[in-house]
Amino acid sequence: MSAAKKTPAIKQLTISPRPEESSNRILISRMSAIGDTILTLPVAGALRDAYPDAFLAWVVERKSAAMVRGHEFLDAVIELERGWFTSPKGIWDARQRLRALQVDTAIDCQGNTKSALACHLSGAKRRIGHRGYHGAELSQWLNNVLVKTTKPHLTDRSLGLLGPLAIKQSRIRWQLPVPAEARAWAKTWRRQNPQRLVILNPGASWDSKLWEMDRFGAVASYLETQYQAKSVVIWGNAKERALAEEVIEMSGGSATLAPDTDLLHLAALLGAADMMISADSGPMHMAVAMGTQTIGLHGSTRAIDSGPYGPPHRAVQRTFHDGTRRERRSAANTAMRAISVEDVQAEIDRIFSKRQANAA
Repeated sequence: MSAAKKTPAIKQLTISPRPEESSNRILISRMSAIGDTILTLPVAGALRDAYPDAFLAWVVERKSAAMVRGHEFLDAVIELERGWFTSPKGIWDARQRLRALQVDTAIDCQGNTKSALACHLSGAKRRIGHRGYHGAELSQWLNNVLVKTTKPHLTDRSLGLLGPLAIKQSRIRWQLPVPAEARAWAKTWRRQNPQRLVILNPGASWDSKLWEMDRFGAVASYLETQYQAKSVVIWGNAKERALAEEVIEMSGGSATLAPDTDLLHLAALLGAADMMISADSGPMHMAVAMGTQTIGLHGSTRAIDSGPYGPPHRAVQRTFHDGTRRERRSAANTAMRAISVEDVQAEIDRIFSKRQANAA
């Protein structure tokens, strides 16, 4: 694996607040993307554990809002349209809605101009954000309590921002707000598909994150031959459906197309499966949050930064396509092609072997 750029190891800033500074009304700012929003959910859980009676709000862009709307740890969710910060009217409307929350502390988990601007517009006197590399664009000027964390994973970095509130490492709780109706639907779907089920997710927001479709097909064939497992290929738009259909064709009948779902029904579907194999994308983190053992495939992103969080999940990465975010986004999927079918089969074997040993 090619060496990735390293940030200096600097101890995390931790400030114990004076009693009069304790927070009763807190805003979390994480606008996008879907996967990153999921990875930030443990922040809400940690805050709720530390401040059970506090008012907790979250500001998010509409595309990712389903991941926090109605969340059991939150008292309010402010949903903003994409591009809200590009017009005076959008900024004014956001200010009015955020000021109405009357928060005293805002936590900028995203670390860019728009997420920090939301914290600033809220009127919070204490605005906690990232110092250094993860405090991008104007965020370090808009936030006034800056924290430099040493842990690389997005979830751990986000939890590190709670240091100024004297909150140490908390238990990890996701609690995706999946409605009972969606869970019941997935349970019925699972009864109709009683064999082992593995979800395959070939789609991703960057072309540089895509693994080869014929390799997904070969994995599906291997799962059926070796473990009598049926593969179900998920999709979210026309482009992803075309990829899914290609995987199915390449699988020789070992894979089938997932039903059309919204995000929360997809989460329920993932929770009903036995395993998930996915490119780095929102559904990968969704599966982890739903408790489904997940294998993540990484090339233009680092598994150590954004892979499936924690055990028992696995990540496969042979090399890393270094460069800026823009460069990696537009790169060829060379780093993903370095992952072989055998690499993924080996992870599948480890997972099923451990399950068999535990069942013995």
